[in-house]
Amino acid sequence: MIKVYHRFMNSELKERAIVLRRQGLTYREILAEIPVAKSTLSDWLHSVALSREQKQRLTEKKLEAIRKGGRVKHLQKIAFIREITEIAKLDVGLISDREFWFMGIMLYWAEGSKEKEYGAGKALQFTNTDPEMINLFIRWLSRFFGKTFDDFTLSLWIHDLQKTRTEEIITFWAEALNCPREYIRYIYYKKGNPKTKRKNTGDSYHGTVRVTVKSSSTLNRKIAGWVQGVVNYFR
Repeated sequence: MIKVYHRFMNSELKERAIVLRRQGLTYREILAEIPVAKSTLSDWLHSVALSREQKQRLTEKKLEAIRKGGRVKHLQKIAFIREITEIAKLDVGLISDREFWFMGIMLYWAEGSKEKEYGAGKALQFTNTDPEMINLFIRWLSRFFGKTFDDFTLSLWIHDLQKTRTEEIITFWAEALNCPREYIRYIYYKKGNPKTKRKNTGDSYHGTVRVTVKSSSTLNRKIAGWVQGVVNYFR
């Protein structure tokens, strides 16, 4: 009697599963209503024909599940990166004046203009696209050499494809560097390639800024000497 009852129940469940499948429901949706093993459900439904619309719905459901899974993984990755970043920030601790002094030397070694023998008398120039890096270098010049914005000439390079955003970009840099707009005295436009594969081409594009320190050829030579001193130390 019990076996007959179970066969009857399974028959009802199978019929119900087939009806739901023909309505275009996914296996996951059907299993939510019919508590059987997925292998059993697959065996029941493998020969159930679906209309084009139903197949399209199932395909969209699968794609949405993939997108949802991708979003979850992306958010988890972002959270993981933030956690690592926050922990790493604590490793820095206090920065001494000497450490700060070395930081500026290394920054200039990487991003500053170098004086050549055939171009003696070159002013100190620092160029970058990162406002934080430029701010750090300006702070370095202020801390160790007493320089202010009155001692600088600020030049801005913009791709001509972004020419219509010139005023917006000038405002961005004036706010980022905490200086009046008139301190950005020179604007240059670089020819752009319409077929460029650069990703930084939208509203996040802010061009490149060069900080030139007036009457600074002697300071430029000193920094070159400090860089050489670092190089010699590790030879």
